[in-house]
Amino acid sequence: MRRLFCLLLPLLLSQCAVRKLEKSQLPNALPIAVSNNAVAYLNINGQHQFYTFNGLKPGRTYQEITNQAFVWHSGEWHDLNVPAEQLPVLASVAVSVKDSVYLFGGYTVAADHSEKSIPNVWRIDGFSHQWQAMPAMPTPVDDAVALVYQDRYIYLISGWHDVDNVSLVQVFDTETKTWQQATEFPLPPVFGHAGGIVENQMIVCDGVKVVWQGDKKQFLPSPECALGFIDEQDISKIHWQKIPHHSGTAFYRMAASRHNKGQVYFAGGSDNPYNYDGIGYDGTPSKPSSTIRIYDFQRNQWRSSEAAIPKTMDHRGLLSTPAGVFILGGMAENQTVVNKIIKIKEE
Repeated sequence: MRRLFCLLLPLLLSQCAVRKLEKSQLPNALPIAVSNNAVAYLNINGQHQFYTFNGLKPGRTYQEITNQAFVWHSGEWHDLNVPAEQLPVLASVAVSVKDSVYLFGGYTVAADHSEKSIPNVWRIDGFSHQWQAMPAMPTPVDDAVALVYQDRYIYLISGWHDVDNVSLVQVFDTETKTWQQATEFPLPPVFGHAGGIVENQMIVCDGVKVVWQGDKKQFLPSPECALGFIDEQDISKIHWQKIPHHSGTAFYRMAASRHNKGQVYFAGGSDNPYNYDGIGYDGTPSKPSSTIRIYDFQRNQWRSSEAAIPKTMDHRGLLSTPAGVFILGGMAENQTVVNKIIKIKEE
């Protein structure tokens, strides 16, 4: 018995060491405080890799827009050596496909406050972390939703293009490196919306729509959700249908992602649409939410958890990983740009 214990003891200790090592390989904060940052996750050879790109630093002026990018691996953050062609932008979006991260678009803000949607698409290799330029978006969009199907196709849904929203669904094939158009988004086109995908079913909710009053734009919440079913015979065909909303109140720039059990999580956001500095279009400082809204595809129903997370808003993605569900950065109360990482308690 003693001999068996002696033989097992090194194994037990090694297992404890592995568990401790895995825990230590999870970041507890970002290297900088940043909001409106694109985020992504890869698991390379069993190791966690967290990515953050672009966004807004604590000063919250156009001069505080950054193109800094970092990756967490081997227990620490590393600079991603951003190419000179990658401008400082807001509202870009990133996703992972196989062993790479793809980064799309965003918009620049000039000194006169004019904004420009950029067409750039980058592939970042998960092993070498080298950047490779991909074919540009046919229609440059920012504040769009990006969803991955079959670990190959990336769907860019609606979003802002220079002067207005578009209802386009643009599909990038990561194998052939080509673009095509899919069935358009059926609700009013929006920016700052959120969504997730489970197998061939996607859900997209909320965001901000443009309503014209004479020659003047109004930016209004869009409390609507749509389900889209990708045709398994033709990936460019999406069968859309409107579904009941999660609450009747639209939230802007929630963090969203598919998670286990056929669910999509929508976390945080603000019920008052705002400019990039966190001040509402109505002039009122926007307040973050602490609610998680969960859509269950198996039951076709919503549920929500109030005060489930610290209050947070201004997100471009939620990271679902084998180690849990994470929010990286964002704005807390009083428009405070943070470097915090929030781990969501799974339900």
